Amino acid sequence: MFINTYSQISLYLITLLLLAKPLGVYMANVYENNPMLLNRLFAPVELALYRLSGIKAAEEMTWKQYVAALLWFNFFGGLAVFIVQIAQAYLPLNPQQLANVSFDSAFNTAVSFVTNTNWQGYSGETTMSYFTQMLGLSVQNFVSAATGMAVLVAMIRGFQRTHATTIGNFWVDLTRGVLYILLPLALVFSFILVSQGVVQTFKPYLTIPMVEQVQASPPTQQTSSQTIAVGPAASQVAIKQLGTNGGGFFNANSAHPFENPTPLSNFLELLAILLIPAALCHSFGTMVNDPRQGWTILTTMTLVLLGALLVTLHYEQAGNPLLNALGVDQTSSLTQSGGNMEGKETRFGIVNSVLWATTTTAASNGSVNAMHDSFMPLGGMVPLCLIQLGEVIFGGVGSGLYGMLIFAIIAVFVAGLMIGRTPEYLGKKMEAFEIKMAAIVILIPAFFILMGTALAVLSDAGKIATANPGAHGFSEILYAFSSAAGNNGSAFAGLSANSPFYNIVLGIIMLFGRFGIILPVLAMAGSLAAKKSVPATVGTLPTHTPLFVLLLIATILLVGALTFVPALALGPIVEHLQMLNQL
Repeated sequence: MFINTYSQISLYLITLLLLAKPLGVYMANVYENNPMLLNRLFAPVELALYRLSGIKAAEEMTWKQYVAALLWFNFFGGLAVFIVQIAQAYLPLNPQQLANVSFDSAFNTAVSFVTNTNWQGYSGETTMSYFTQMLGLSVQNFVSAATGMAVLVAMIRGFQRTHATTIGNFWVDLTRGVLYILLPLALVFSFILVSQGVVQTFKPYLTIPMVEQVQASPPTQQTSSQTIAVGPAASQVAIKQLGTNGGGFFNANSAHPFENPTPLSNFLELLAILLIPAALCHSFGTMVNDPRQGWTILTTMTLVLLGALLVTLHYEQAGNPLLNALGVDQTSSLTQSGGNMEGKETRFGIVNSVLWATTTTAASNGSVNAMHDSFMPLGGMVPLCLIQLGEVIFGGVGSGLYGMLIFAIIAVFVAGLMIGRTPEYLGKKMEAFEIKMAAIVILIPAFFILMGTALAVLSDAGKIATANPGAHGFSEILYAFSSAAGNNGSAFAGLSANSPFYNIVLGIIMLFGRFGIILPVLAMAGSLAAKKSVPATVGTLPTHTPLFVLLLIATILLVGALTFVPALALGPIVEHLQMLNQL
């Protein structure tokens, strides 16, 4: 069991790290508009899109113009998704004649997909038509991911440039991210998923005769068939993983056999979740002309992920101590010698379920192949903590890395305080404005997680949605608001969140969790681009050494602990202690 467990983890991490560098270098070339083989194929399409849209690609933007373009684009994108949902009964590609989506659910879903959260308070196969899934949700999977990458590239330009007033062109960065990176990867990945059995069809749902006749009520009637939901799932699954979106075509998400049918599809989807976030570390190192900086960030992310993975694996493989104790005393059939398999697919097992849970919450992905609500208290706490750390351990495409760079700036600031020196990072002095913006980035998610949880537990509308009383019910609420503010999208599924209260409140928090961070990040990018570059001296803190990796990890963990340990103590920690008290 030991060899099987760690060989799977090793294979995953080694494959990820091997693929990350070539993709990262390629993406750096895309955003720097260097000559590439794909230019022959996509350059005419790119130029045609600029002409049709009236975009002057050569004209760059100040950070305020960049923000304005980004906000307007996402506003109209969200509005389009909202309208498609509330009018889907009158639109084509709706073979099941699904009704229009309610206003509060449509608002929540539109915000969710625009912010790259993909929180889903609905069941996909019974709520969304093919048209809504494709034109509404899948399109946002592409452009919300490309938006995150564009913000990252703008921030990197802040480090690259000196005495500059511009940080790039949002429309160009968005277009190139979709056209040269996300679209080719998703197209190839879709074909691979179809080969593994992921469904891709426009046919109506299937009605299948049942093998056994089931007696129904009244006794004279019998149920002799079952409806099997299908649809164009493979194309959405590909971009939901590559873009760290996570929204499932079906309600069971990646635990559904039509989304994730085989061990190979499971491995490839897991790989897709972290592929672009890991590769962007190399893009960063390439673009700032110091690959060591990219390796430093990637090493930090990998070490924290590995630690989180091992902790979760320990608690899930140990199983429920109450059942183990009961098995010893009464009947061996109740023991969990193989670990806690509740809420997990037998075709994946504990290792792949835990690997997915930590990966999807380390990234801003949110797809699941097991139900986190059924994890052991401390096993479920680790994915929750990964979200609360700011989703900087790989994180969403683009958003994870610019979040990590914020922590790197905080780390050099703390080191500068220790020696009484103005902190520097990548040749730029971190002065009062940059530190204020970094503080805002860290405080916004924490504020909305804790205040939103407090609002929910103090209101009847918030508490009535929990499926469990006490500490676990509190954990369900805390996880929901952490997921919304962190733009993750996964959930402790015991929370019935498809209500006006949760749809509206979580939707608002998703907006602040996304754009409340993007604004100070772009403001910082503009400030850095205007600064001069200062040469390194003997007093400059090296930011590519093992010592800086440790400092960065300590900064991330310390900020997370100081912010969230009291809330965690009321949820998963006390639930674990209550369980032990029953032994």
